[in-house]
Amino acid sequence: VSLISFFTLVKLASSSPTLIMAPKRKRASAKDGDTNFAPKPRKSSPKRAKTVKEEPVPVVEEEDSTIARFLDEPIPELEAKTTWPDRYKPIEVKKPKPPAKRKKKTDDDDEEEEIIRARCHFRRAIVDECQTYELNDDAYVEAGEGKAPFICKIVEMFEGADGKLYFTAQWFYRASDTVIGMHSALINEKRVFFSKDRNTNELGTLLKRLKILMIPLNENTETIDATKSCDYFCDMNYLLPYSTFEALQQDNKMAISESSTISSDTEVNERAAVISGDEEASQATGSKREATMLDLYCGCGAMSTGLCMGAQLAGLNLVTKWAVDMNPHACKSLEHNHPETQVRNMSAEDFLLLLKEWLKLCIHFSLRTCPNSEEYNNLYGMSNVEDNEDESKESDNEDEGKESDNEDNGEVFTVEKIVGISFGDPKKIKERGLYLKVRWQGYKPSDDTWEPIEGLSNCREKIKEFVKRGYKAGILPLQGGVDVICGGPPCQGISGHNRFRNSEEPLDDEKNKQLLVYMNIVEFLKPKYVLMENVVDMLKFAKGYLARYAVGRLIQMNYQSRMGMMAAGAYGLAQFRMRFFLCGALSSETLPQFPLPTHDVVVRGNVPVEFEGNTVAYNVGHTVKLEDKLLLKDVISDLPAIANSEVRDEIPYDKNPETPFQQFIRLRKDEKLGSSKNSKSKKPVLYDHHPLNLNKDDYQRVCSVPKRKGANFRDFPGVVVGPGNVVHMDESRSVYLESGKSLVPYYAVNFVDGTSTKPFGRLWWDETVPTVVTRAEPHNQVIIHPQQDRVLSIRENARLQGFPDDYKLFGPTKQKYIQVGNAVAVPVAKALGYALAMAFQGLTVGDEGDYPLFTLPQGFAHMKP
Repeated sequence: VSLISFFTLVKLASSSPTLIMAPKRKRASAKDGDTNFAPKPRKSSPKRAKTVKEEPVPVVEEEDSTIARFLDEPIPELEAKTTWPDRYKPIEVKKPKPPAKRKKKTDDDDEEEEIIRARCHFRRAIVDECQTYELNDDAYVEAGEGKAPFICKIVEMFEGADGKLYFTAQWFYRASDTVIGMHSALINEKRVFFSKDRNTNELGTLLKRLKILMIPLNENTETIDATKSCDYFCDMNYLLPYSTFEALQQDNKMAISESSTISSDTEVNERAAVISGDEEASQATGSKREATMLDLYCGCGAMSTGLCMGAQLAGLNLVTKWAVDMNPHACKSLEHNHPETQVRNMSAEDFLLLLKEWLKLCIHFSLRTCPNSEEYNNLYGMSNVEDNEDESKESDNEDEGKESDNEDNGEVFTVEKIVGISFGDPKKIKERGLYLKVRWQGYKPSDDTWEPIEGLSNCREKIKEFVKRGYKAGILPLQGGVDVICGGPPCQGISGHNRFRNSEEPLDDEKNKQLLVYMNIVEFLKPKYVLMENVVDMLKFAKGYLARYAVGRLIQMNYQSRMGMMAAGAYGLAQFRMRFFLCGALSSETLPQFPLPTHDVVVRGNVPVEFEGNTVAYNVGHTVKLEDKLLLKDVISDLPAIANSEVRDEIPYDKNPETPFQQFIRLRKDEKLGSSKNSKSKKPVLYDHHPLNLNKDDYQRVCSVPKRKGANFRDFPGVVVGPGNVVHMDESRSVYLESGKSLVPYYAVNFVDGTSTKPFGRLWWDETVPTVVTRAEPHNQVIIHPQQDRVLSIRENARLQGFPDDYKLFGPTKQKYIQVGNAVAVPVAKALGYALAMAFQGLTVGDEGDYPLFTLPQGFAHMKP
C-alpha cells in the first residue's frame, strides 16, 4: 500500500463531522416542518449544490406559533446579487445520468446542502415581535429540547424562492464543541471560538440577540473589564483542519466578511503553501536570525538536533541552549554532540523547582524585577539591605567565605567561589532542596561539593557573584528568554503494554504526570513556541484524553495551537513510525504549518479513526511527484560486515556510499553546515556499529534462520503451521541446542496465540521496519540482519532514525539502543524545524488557518544550508 493511497482513504474518512468533535446540529428540513434545528457545521468547504425544481414552490405557513418577519425595504437587487451571487443563479435543469453503481452511503453524503434560491435580501428582522436582529448581530439559535442553544453570527438574511424566511449562521464553538472536548472546564465559560462553518436556517429559530466581544488574544484576557458586561467574548478562531486555534486577525475578516456563503470545495494540497526556489535562495543568503531552545525530556537530543538542522535551512540560527533528562547516558550523548548546550541530568519536576528558585535569586540580587520584589529582600537567610549599606559590606568582608568548623579536626573551609546550582538531592542524603556547588579555597575541582544554600548564608557576596555570572551567561532559562520549548513527555500510562491503564482519569496515573509537568514549565517560561511530540496512543487511548488536555492547557494559556500526525517514512526513512505532534505559538507569533510529505512510504499499522483528519498528508487527487520510498538496502548496505561479538565503538568504513541517503548521512557536522575546511583533516570513522551480543542459545537460533526474505522461527525443524495460521510443535522432530534447550523456544510458539511471524524474524533488503524500538532482542520482533547472523547494530538502528553517522552515543549497549529507540526521527524534526523557522520569521504563506500545510523545497531531504 502506498502512502498516497493510504492517505487518500484517510482524507476521505476525514469528512465525518464527529472526527474533531464538531457541534452536532440538526439539518434544516422543510419536509417535517421542524423549526427546532440548526445544521451541523462542516469540516470542509461546502460541496457543489444540488439544483432545485424548476417550477416555483408555493409558500408554506409555519405550523408553530413563532412569528418572524423582515423589517425595512429589501437590499437593492444589484447589491444583493453582487454580494450573494449564488442565491440568484438561474435554476439548473438536471440532465439524465446513466445508472450509477450502488455504493455505501457515507457521512459525507449527508453533508451536502441544497442552495436555497433567494427572492430578495434584508438587513433587519424581528422574531416574535419583540427581538430585532441586524446583519452581523450575534445570537442564540435553537438546538433542541434540553440542549444549550447554539451561538452564531448572522451573516445573511433573505426570503427564499419558496417564500420562507431564512438567515445564514456562521457558528461560534464552545470549548466543549472543539477538540478540547471533555476538558472544557479548563476554559473560561464565557470564551467562545469563531469558525468558518456556515449553514442556512429558518428565521424563526433565532432565540436571542447576544453581545459577543471580539478582542485581541493576550494573556490578560480574563482581567479585561469589558468581558464582564458581555454575554461571551471571542479572541480566537477554531478551524477544523488539524484542530487549529488561531488568534483573531486584526481586521477580523472572518467576522465581517459578506462574501458569498457558498464556496467551492478546495483540496488541502491546493491550499498548501509552496515556497519557490527564488524565495529559498533569498532566505538562505540573508543574515540569519537567532533563537534559543529548551529541550525537555531530551534523550540523546534527536528532536532538537533535527529542529536546528531544519531551521538553518530556512535562515534561522536555532540553538539548543538548555536540555533536561533523567537518563545520565543520554545526557552524556547530547553533551558530547552539542557542547554548546547546558545539559542537566535531573527530573523535569526538579528542573521546574530550580527555575523558580533561580528566579527568586535573580530578583533578590536586583537582576530581575517583579510587582512584589520586596518579598525577596530576605532569602535563604540573606538580606539585600546589605547592598546599600557600607557598614554591612565591611561586616561581609570580615566573615565572607568562612564555613563552620569541621567537626573532625576543627579546620575552617573557605569558599573560593560557587560553580554550580541544582535542585533535588545531589548529595544523595535524602534531603531535597536548593544546592550550590562549592569550590573550596586550596582544593582541586575534583573536591567540589554540593552544599544546601541555607548553610551558605554568610557567603552572600560569593553567591551574588555566581548569580550575576550565571544570569549574564544564561545558565538557566527565564521568562522572556526562551524562544522555543520542545520535548516529548513520557506517558507510559497509556502504553498498550500497560495492563492497568486508567482509562477513566489518565492524569491520575503517576506514569502520565509528566504531561502536567511539561505544561507547567511552558506556563512558567512562556516561550514564543511550543512543540510537543508523543506516540499516537495519546490520541487512541481514552478517546484522546491526554491530547485533548494538552490542547486545552495551551488554549488556557492563550497559545494558538495546531495538532497533527506525521509518518517518519514520509520524510525519507526506511521505517513508518507515525507520531503525534502538537505545536503552540503566542498570539504575537505566526502559528507554524505542518510540512507535507516528501517521500512515498510503505504503510504500517493504523491511525486513530477519530483523528484521521489530523494526518499530515496530500489530499485526494493530488498531482505531486513524491520521491521513491526508502528501503532497508538504501539505508545500511554500505556498512561494514560485523559479527555478533563485535564490541568496538569505532570502526572504519570499508566501502563508498551507494545511495544519496548514505552519502548525506555520512557528512560531518561542519560539512552539513557548508564548511569543508576540515574535511580532510580527520579520516571519517563509524561510531556505535556493534550489535547486542546475543547469548549462546539465541545466537545459535539466529544462525538457524535461513538467509531469505520472510524467514523466521517457523523455519525451524519441528514447527508446524496449522489451521488459522497457528503454529504448534511436532515433538518428534524437535532439535536441541548445546545447552540442552529446545531450538524452538516456548515463548515464540505462543506469541500472539501462535499466530505471529515476528520471533527471530529476518529482515530483507527490499523491506522497511514498522518502528525502531528500544530493545534489540529478537524474541518477538523482526530485527535480524538480512545476510549476517546478528541483530541490527546500534548504528543501523540510528540510520533508520536518521541520525548522522558522526553522532556518537554513550553508555552500555542496551542503553544506546534505548536512546535511539526513544528518539524523534531526525528527518521529521528537520522538516518541523524548517516550518518553525518560517513561522518564526513571519514567512508562512496564508492566513486564518487556510494553509495548515505547506510544501517543503524540492530535494529537502538532502539540502545543506
